[in-house]
Amino acid sequence: MHSNTLLHPLTLRRAVPADLSGVLSLLADTSEWLHRQGVRQWPRGGFGPERIEPLIEEQVLYVLEGDFGATVATIALDGHADAEFWTPADEPGSALYVHKLAVSRAASGAGLGDALLDWAGASVAACGLDWLRLDCSKDNARLQHYYRRRGFRHLRTVDLPHRASGALFQRPAMVRTSTADGLFRTMDLVNA
Repeated sequence: MHSNTLLHPLTLRRAVPADLSGVLSLLADTSEWLHRQGVRQWPRGGFGPERIEPLIEEQVLYVLEGDFGATVATIALDGHADAEFWTPADEPGSALYVHKLAVSRAASGAGLGDALLDWAGASVAACGLDWLRLDCSKDNARLQHYYRRRGFRHLRTVDLPHRASGALFQRPAMVRTSTADGLFRTMDLVNA
């Protein structure tokens, strides 16, 4: 039975090297689910450790863990504007960027993605920046609609043949769209 109510508190914390296998597994499961939906945003089978380990080392990858330390969601938040998408005219330094946002299928529908985006927006504001930005698949209308409903504005789509991503979105730092207050607690986080 699927429930939209979480009975146990979740903890958001910075990922550490011991989290690598759980994060890789979550991203692989999410990628496979996307592929079954016909979405080719992420590589089939997920990402290799060479893509995730640097995020852990830079301390920009976060895990949301539930019972027994199981990773139920992940998000990276950093100042790395993808130069293929974000131009100097976008003032890339005025924003933080979301990457690798994924929620386990078992926890989907509980508002975790919304809550993580709201946390990211609050983190952007705490850093004194203006924008929370992300890019997503050019062909995933459902995901683009999700982001629009969460207060993001579509800026443009950059169509590069070697990239599945390219739909660029941003929203002001402090926009809150979830009612998920108290859904998770944060541990020892210094704002990104």
